[in-house]
Amino acid sequence: MTERLMLLDSASLYFRAFYGVPDTVKAADGRPVNAVRGFLDMIAKLVATYEPTHVIACWDDDWRPQWRVDLIPSYKTHRVAEAVDSAPDIEEVPDPLELQVPVIREALGTLGIPIVGAAEHEADDVIGTLASTSTTPVDVITGDRDLFQLVNDSRGVRVIYTGRGMSKLEVLTDEVVVSKYGVLPSQYADFAAMRGDASDGLPGVAGVGEKTAATLLAAHGDLDGIRRAADAGEGMSAGVRAKILAAAEYLDVAPRVVEVVRTLDLPDVDSRISAPDDDAVTQLADTWSLGSSAKRAAAALTAQA
Repeated sequence: MTERLMLLDSASLYFRAFYGVPDTVKAADGRPVNAVRGFLDMIAKLVATYEPTHVIACWDDDWRPQWRVDLIPSYKTHRVAEAVDSAPDIEEVPDPLELQVPVIREALGTLGIPIVGAAEHEADDVIGTLASTSTTPVDVITGDRDLFQLVNDSRGVRVIYTGRGMSKLEVLTDEVVVSKYGVLPSQYADFAAMRGDASDGLPGVAGVGEKTAATLLAAHGDLDGIRRAADAGEGMSAGVRAKILAAAEYLDVAPRVVEVVRTLDLPDVDSRISAPDDDAVTQLADTWSLGSSAKRAAAALTAQA
C-alpha cells in the first residue's frame, strides 16, 4: 500500500457538518450531536475514497493569531464574538456547536486520530508545516481556498476541497489550480492577497479582481515583481499602476497574513491508521447517540489499517 498522509482542517469540516446535518438528534444529556455525526461521516467517506495510511486532525489552537491581527486589524473581525472586559477574542461559534467540540475531540481520540495544534497559530499553519515536511504524499482536506497555495505535484501534495459539499469534492493539483485561476499554486498566496477575501476580512487591492491579479502575476511572476513594475511605471496600464501604488501599505503586510507558516516546531505523533477498539467505538456511539456514524468511521479506518 502506497503511504499517504491525510490532513484534516478540523474546524472547516465540523462547521460544515454543523450546518449541513439537521440538529434533530441529541445525546442523552440533551446536546445536539449533528456536527459530531456529520464530522464522523466525513471521515468515513474521505478515508474510504482517498485511502490514506496516516491521518492527523489539525486544530486551531489560535483561530485569530494576534500577530496576524497586528498586521491587518480587520483580519477575521466579523467572526469575533463581543469580548467582555478586554478578554481575548473569542470566535463566534454557535452555542449548539460549541457544546459538540469536546465530543468531536473525544471521538477523534477513540478512533486513534491524533490532534495537532500550535500556540499562536491556526490549523492552516499546522497543515502548511506538515504538508511541507512530509516525506510521503499528502491530501489536505479543507474548505479554505487559501490552502491552494500548498498544492505541489512534485511533492505529491493535493488539496481535497470541500467548498462545494461532500458530494462534489474537488481534487486540486497544479493543473487544476492553473485552469481555475490562471496562476500556479506557488503564486496563489500573492493572488489571494491582491484579490482579497471578505470571509477573512482581507480587503485586497481596490479595483483588482481575480482576472487582473492573474494577468499581473503572469507578466511579473510574483507580488514583488508587480510592485517593482508599478514603481517603474512599466508593464501595466496607468489605471492598474495607480491601484497597486495606492495599496502599498496593505501590500506591505498582506503576504505575511495570507501565506501559511511552514516552519512550526510540532510534536511528533503516531499518525498511522490502526483499527479502533470495537468496544470503545460502541461505547462512544451509545454515550453520545452517534448511531452508525461512529461505526462507519471506524470501519473505514479498519479497512486501511
